[in-house]
Amino acid sequence: MPKEFSRSQRVVEQIRRELAELIRLEVKDPRVGFITLTDVEITPDYAHAKVFFTSMRGEEGLDEILVGLRRASGFLRRELGKRVRIHTLPELHFQYDSSVERGSRMSQLIDQVVREDEARHKDEPES
Repeated sequence: MPKEFSRSQRVVEQIRRELAELIRLEVKDPRVGFITLTDVEITPDYAHAKVFFTSMRGEEGLDEILVGLRRASGFLRRELGKRVRIHTLPELHFQYDSSVERGSRMSQLIDQVVREDEARHKDEPES
């Protein structure tokens, strides 16, 4: 019977949860506030982890957020080491995730086309 989640998937999820909590509760840098971690990808050897995030402000102030996250990465990595027991603690690489904004924009475009289509069909005479 296959496992539902591999060990690496469990580690990734635990890293995401712990980092989200650390950023929310422990990081005092105001540049890092109001972000949401969306995903974590980890290399097979656990040496590097890409941490994807979104911001409530969108891409506004993105450079400042990245600077704040990079400055906090040593602290985050050290605290992560206290909470997650793995043989190699990954180096953290933060990357902005624009998929949420793109998805929202696509949804708006679809809604707009549907409204326009409904308006066009309402004006057409029935045959």
